[in-house]
Amino acid sequence: MTVLRYLLALLLAVAALPAIAQDEPKVATIAASLTQASTELQAIDDATVDARDDTTRQTLRTRAQAVQTTAADAVRVLTPEMALVQARVTELGAATPGVVEAPEIRAQRRLLSQSQSALDSAIKRARLIGVEAKQQIDDIGAAEAEELGQQLSEKTASPLSPTLWASIVEHLPRDSARLNRFAGIGAKQFAQRFDARAGIIALAGLLLALVIAVPLRGALHRIGRQYATNHAPGGRIRRSAYALWLVVIGTALPGLAALAFVQSLRWSLLLSPAWNQAGSIFVGVSFFAAFVSSLGGALLLRAQSTWRLLPIGDTAAQTLRPYSWMAAALVFFGQLLTATNMLIGASAPASTAANALVALLHLVLIGALLVALGRLRAAAQPDPEKPARNSLLAIVAMVVWLAVVAALVAGLIGYVNFALKTGQWMLWGAIVGASLYLMMTFTDDACRTLLSSGNRLGRSANSGFGVGNKTVDQIGVLLSAFLRLMLIMLALGAVMAPFGANVGSVFELFGTVAGGVTVGEITISPGAVLRSMAVLFVALAIMRGLQHWLVNSYLPTTAMDAGAQNSVTMVARYAGIIAAVLWALGALGIGMEKLAVVLGALSVGIGFGLQAITQNFVSGLILLAERPVKIGDLVRIGNMEGDVKRINVRSTEIQVADRSTLIVPNSELITKTIQNMTLAAPIGRIQLQFSVPLEEDLDRVRKMLFAAFAEKHEVLDDPEPKVFIDSIDAGRAKFNCFAYVASPRDAYPMRSELLFTLLRQFREAGIEVGTTATKMEIVGGVPGQQVPSPEVAG
Repeated sequence: MTVLRYLLALLLAVAALPAIAQDEPKVATIAASLTQASTELQAIDDATVDARDDTTRQTLRTRAQAVQTTAADAVRVLTPEMALVQARVTELGAATPGVVEAPEIRAQRRLLSQSQSALDSAIKRARLIGVEAKQQIDDIGAAEAEELGQQLSEKTASPLSPTLWASIVEHLPRDSARLNRFAGIGAKQFAQRFDARAGIIALAGLLLALVIAVPLRGALHRIGRQYATNHAPGGRIRRSAYALWLVVIGTALPGLAALAFVQSLRWSLLLSPAWNQAGSIFVGVSFFAAFVSSLGGALLLRAQSTWRLLPIGDTAAQTLRPYSWMAAALVFFGQLLTATNMLIGASAPASTAANALVALLHLVLIGALLVALGRLRAAAQPDPEKPARNSLLAIVAMVVWLAVVAALVAGLIGYVNFALKTGQWMLWGAIVGASLYLMMTFTDDACRTLLSSGNRLGRSANSGFGVGNKTVDQIGVLLSAFLRLMLIMLALGAVMAPFGANVGSVFELFGTVAGGVTVGEITISPGAVLRSMAVLFVALAIMRGLQHWLVNSYLPTTAMDAGAQNSVTMVARYAGIIAAVLWALGALGIGMEKLAVVLGALSVGIGFGLQAITQNFVSGLILLAERPVKIGDLVRIGNMEGDVKRINVRSTEIQVADRSTLIVPNSELITKTIQNMTLAAPIGRIQLQFSVPLEEDLDRVRKMLFAAFAEKHEVLDDPEPKVFIDSIDAGRAKFNCFAYVASPRDAYPMRSELLFTLLRQFREAGIEVGTTATKMEIVGGVPGQQVPSPEVAG
């Protein structure tokens, strides 16, 4: 056995030698890349100290992220190699004391030890570089946040104070000289380079810009409208695709027109270096201003109300459209003014005055828009004395008004940068919100149209792969939800961009919220409380959005009935509330072990004062899981009968015949006997009881009964109607008849219809109908009265 073991070990060693030889170049290559990454990280760290603008910091962040990716890739590649080497070491086994191993096995052990050491060192080094890169990225973000804070807290002379205007007048000659020098350099370059060739090129660029901006844009508008009307799929996708087309051509064509004109000036060598930089800024600002204007036009569509995406009337669209033009003009001229100050090197007082003017225009525009929205909302209110039902819009409007007032006051007392950043950020947030609305609408419409059971793709999936129609619809809804969630993440990153954040920061934020339950000592502080409240608010909003999506989008595409849909909705709702509370507690610093202590204390109260509530809660969960009673069932509890309308976790709502609602604790439905008339076989039974004299033709009565049953199409053939003679009493035959209808709810009105029909037919046939005689015996007599007879027949 010992010889066999050594032979096997020798074979393993010989077989592993080529693999080890192949690992060495891979490890060397990765080690070289890690050395280069470490050098790059040191260079980034050195450059971070001197970084003063956002562009430089963004470049450094990108380089640090590349280093982080290199380190992560190295760990990902080397970890399986390390596992393979460790597996080889395990297969080889430990050296036996006192036994001399073969030279090949000793060489194998040496090679494996060297490979394991090299791989372990490389993996540890890669992880260390990844951690350092992450710290470097965090340091860059902290530097950006610190600089932003300094800018926001920077105080200058108030625009209302004479100090600022005196400084402007003092620096006016120098600023005028710089502006004249900038203009003179451009004019000199233009005069020196202008000739016939340059004039032709510039004129051609100008004509091309006019063609692109006016006739080509109008033609593409008409082409898009005709295609959307005649060739695009029906439904909502037609409107959202047309709106997106308007935004694309409304953004691209004016920007391309500006680019064509500026590029013609460049090709004709008429622009100086400074003016060339100004031309690049002009093109970029033209694209953005065109986007703002076209976005407002695509969402409002004043002259095409049937194609409008926003649920507003023509009056509101006509009122709001000028504000999109003013926003585009403000973006265009505001950015150009700021860029001009930067290019000519304007003095600090002049820059402060320009920033104050731009900030004031932003705040005035936002305030005017809020006033217009308030008037439109008041005009749309049917009863001005009643408060508006949508309180969320009122809260948002109030918060924006407070921000506008705060920014205005801050700007007037000297915090001009704060007022400018606040106004620009609010306008930027509105632009991002409008873009998000358009893209989410288009994404949802596209997914529901392309992945629909009625679409060609859906039919192909059904016929070719056997995918059910409901499954195709569900895939479309789920894909739409996923893509819209990604759009929301991108929008949050865009909104946070002015504060130095990005989309990655947003995903990291949501990852922190998702893992919010922590273990450790409880540290309650105002910041922790605010963070916990913010997490709870966001989590509850997400829960409400998920519930709204389940109820209105996903569950209608499934094969579940109303009761099952209600069960899923309720379970999702309470699970979301529990998760939201746990996240909020985690953000507050309450770990699970502390929560267990709190729940232990609450169990004492549950055992004494909350027993009934707990019983109803558990009973509600049992009802939602086992579903002995579901929404739409017809149930009888005691002498009350009605339809189940809603099943909550604590109680169940039943609508009785008089349209009132019966609130039944769930424990009553679990612990007591109830009659569910629509649970297993939801059919209704009709019972008719009457008597006829024995002298009548009983067979004829029987045929009339069956004919009446057959005449009513609501009466089912299976189970078939039955007619029995129950008994004979006092010279009368008592009939007991049964028939069945599709629902217990139809039994009572159909029984009334049958009685009307039978009574009319019996009267026409001369058949006497009655009930079996009832006999009442009076035993004894009333004191002081004479009893006439011992028996009275009635």
